[in-house]
Amino acid sequence: MQVTSPHIVMTVTNDLTYDRRMDRICTALANNGYRVTLVGRKMRKSLPLSPKSWKGVRLRCWFNKGFLFYAEYNLRLFLWLLTKSFSISCACDLDTALPVRIVSRLRGKKSVLDAHEYFTEVPEIASRPRIKAFWEWIGKMTIPKFQLRYTVGEELAQLMSNNYQVPFHVIRNIEPGYPQGKPADDILQREKTIFYQGALNVGRGLEILLEAMKSLPDWKLWLAGEGDISKQLQDVTIENNLENRVQFLGWVKPEDLPALMRKARLGINLREKGNLNDYYSLPNKFFDCIHSGLPSINMNYPEYRKIVERFACALLLDNLSKEDVIEAIHQLDVNPEKLTAMVLGCQQAALEFTWENESKKLVQLYRQL
Repeated sequence: MQVTSPHIVMTVTNDLTYDRRMDRICTALANNGYRVTLVGRKMRKSLPLSPKSWKGVRLRCWFNKGFLFYAEYNLRLFLWLLTKSFSISCACDLDTALPVRIVSRLRGKKSVLDAHEYFTEVPEIASRPRIKAFWEWIGKMTIPKFQLRYTVGEELAQLMSNNYQVPFHVIRNIEPGYPQGKPADDILQREKTIFYQGALNVGRGLEILLEAMKSLPDWKLWLAGEGDISKQLQDVTIENNLENRVQFLGWVKPEDLPALMRKARLGINLREKGNLNDYYSLPNKFFDCIHSGLPSINMNYPEYRKIVERFACALLLDNLSKEDVIEAIHQLDVNPEKLTAMVLGCQQAALEFTWENESKKLVQLYRQL
């Protein structure tokens, strides 16, 4: 008798193209004997999906933002799940948790929550009391009912465990791959370029970074990403005559990021204080810098601090201001040996923080179901 591989359905609200975490997770599970389907949404400018070891499905919606989008997408996802056969369903954050839990319960299937962030504390939700109360209600109704829950960092796992009185495991955001093995002094031969990757949105310190660039005439800035304030940042760049030193790269495919990072001298990842989600974050871009041997500037938040105290791979800012950014970069300009030591810290940290280690934990968690 032929045994069918367990089928895992994972659900997100993006269009799958640039979701690096879900690509890693789906690939790891597919490579370990599971059939995996990742469900997202079809957008007008969605690029064709590349062939993968897992299957991608996109649901088309009439609405693309706000409450009407979430209501429509959750209804379409609910109906889609009802018609499909699966062994385990996984909601990636609260915005798909309700249909996953309802259908899993109706069909007697296992369900999982992959919390990419502290969803109710992201700025767009935390600043709107009624919206926040709604998502907190969704969390209380669904999170304790999942058979497995995991998130991106130890501090966030502990916080969410306390809030919902259920255990959370940790699967960190780390790209597959190993240290490049380049000599530490290679960093000093690179052009003075600061590299940022991610969404160009409010709260990322990008406006402050552009202000700082006016006082850093020897440095260039590459911005890889798009977002709500892309046009605003481009206008500021032109107004301050920074076009020759600030380059907007647009969205860059994940596989093209390492080559760009190996040309830069410094990575940067800034977050404004004010919400718990950012305070407890530990994004993949931090580990991307580590694995590229690229020293970086980050905020002095708990998850970063725990790693930097062990491996001197980054500088941490206590406050986010133009003066703080300028001073941090000035430190590296006048102390090149500090930059070289940070490269060595990256190489040491890269040996411990690998996707191989994280994926083994991930597969073991799913096998326990």
